Amino acid sequence: MSESKGNVAFIGLGVMGYPMAGHLQAAGYSVTVYNRNPEKREKWVAEHQGKSAPTPAEAAKGASIVFACVGNDDDVRSIAYGDDGVFAGMQAGAIFVDHTTASATLARELEEAAKAKDMGFLDAPVSGGQAGAENGVLTVMVGGAQNTFDAAKDAMDSYARAVTLMGEAGAGQLTKMVNQICIAGLVQGLSEGMNFALRAGLDADTVVDVISKGAAGSWQMENRGRTMSRDEFEFGFAVDWMRKDLAICMDEANRNGARLPITALVDQLYAAVQAKGGGRWDTSSLMRNLTQD
Repeated sequence: MSESKGNVAFIGLGVMGYPMAGHLQAAGYSVTVYNRNPEKREKWVAEHQGKSAPTPAEAAKGASIVFACVGNDDDVRSIAYGDDGVFAGMQAGAIFVDHTTASATLARELEEAAKAKDMGFLDAPVSGGQAGAENGVLTVMVGGAQNTFDAAKDAMDSYARAVTLMGEAGAGQLTKMVNQICIAGLVQGLSEGMNFALRAGLDADTVVDVISKGAAGSWQMENRGRTMSRDEFEFGFAVDWMRKDLAICMDEANRNGARLPITALVDQLYAAVQAKGGGRWDTSSLMRNLTQD
């Protein structure tokens, strides 16, 4: 058996965190996981032969890097602070890497809290969805100090095909906001295009095959165009989570003066999907606003 690359912890075993932690274990790290649902963490241990802990603090003890991928700002604070939080269990010199899509304000707050304890911090939201996490090909956008990034990059490479330092703390989250802003407008345009193709009597799959090879091509078209035309949305990145992300984008835009008229419109179109009961549908379900009253 090869020697361990070191002890790390992973907090949060959702659709993203579960496979990400598994890739770390497979890459040779000794991983201890924490999840609020004990059955989920024990299932992960049985599948990946790692360890679990009853609190984030216990999971963080002895770990050189603590990773987290939870829901929102409040969720991150709940696992970071307090007697049971990761900061209580981490040692001086350890690094906290937050993969949650959260606010840049929180990232800067966590960096200051980590510095006060002589620890490192990186905000490192990801893109690539559940499939990217399962296949180990995520894109990671990172904010923080260069030396901290250098110390954590090899571990992040376990589940990513691109890990890039974007700037100081908060820059990773700001880059993820750009990502979500671009996706929002793109998915609405794709919805309108697919709906137009169907109403024009075209074969939607053939349309996608043809135009995806040209200037209109995108990840969304390649991966969602066909399922949209078949009215299939019970998978993928949920509308509820996209609205959370877009709220973060618009809040930041209010601070920096950026104008987001299309983003604001698409956010309301997602609200209409939620009103149809589609909060857990994939974000491509914007199509439902065009095909159903």
